[in-house]
Amino acid sequence: MSWPLSPGSDQVDGVLFDIDDTLVDTRAAFGRALEAVAGRYLPDLGEDEHGQVLATWRADRDGHYARYTRGEIDYRSQRMARANALHAAFGGPVLDDTAYDAWDVLFEQGFSAAWSAHAEASQVVDDLTAAGFVVGALSNAAVAYQSSKLERVGLIDRVPMLVGVDTLGVGKPDPRVFREACRLLGTSPGRTAYVGDELDVDAVAAVRAGLVGIWVDRPGPRRVPVPQGAVTEARRAGVHVIGSLGELPALLGQVAQRPTA
Repeated sequence: MSWPLSPGSDQVDGVLFDIDDTLVDTRAAFGRALEAVAGRYLPDLGEDEHGQVLATWRADRDGHYARYTRGEIDYRSQRMARANALHAAFGGPVLDDTAYDAWDVLFEQGFSAAWSAHAEASQVVDDLTAAGFVVGALSNAAVAYQSSKLERVGLIDRVPMLVGVDTLGVGKPDPRVFREACRLLGTSPGRTAYVGDELDVDAVAAVRAGLVGIWVDRPGPRRVPVPQGAVTEARRAGVHVIGSLGELPALLGQVAQRPTA
């Protein structure tokens, strides 16, 4: 790996990663979990509707998970609300507390069994650490849960889980979580890159918190539509866009060479 500039003397010393759909292929894992759910709870679902089920779950158009990251509801409440919204959309039964417990066991078994890292993730992390960058993770899920995910995919020893939604009681896009992650990483925000798959709560929020924001916009369906105007505006604000983690090392070299004010 050839690096144009080395960390420590240039602009970026540390890299913080989002986890879901950045390091870990969570979209595929959700697909496996929802196949199990559909088999038990949505027996009349057509074969051509499975993709719609996955898209509906990921989009979470009622914003239940966002409410969780703002500290407005707990984790169980957001997932139960999403499960019932999914069932309402595709003809499943209403889940009371007891029924939801069984639903969640089935979902979680399929979900966690399918956790895997994106193909390029491990090598990119190795390249970054070999080049002298310090790395860590900041996520909008709980620290223990995401640590188990990183352990399952073989990254926990190289990408420590630093900040989750339970660290400060709120998650991204709140600037405090980015700054706390930088503090724990041992880098200043202005010399830290944040890499995530969401344009708004990851890359744009990182820039607003004073970090270098990098959006991983992989090919394929996005979780929610992103207008081109929003991408253009984000770029103007300083957000960098890559199509896979494999592009990150070269980008960091370019970022490091940018003239500073």
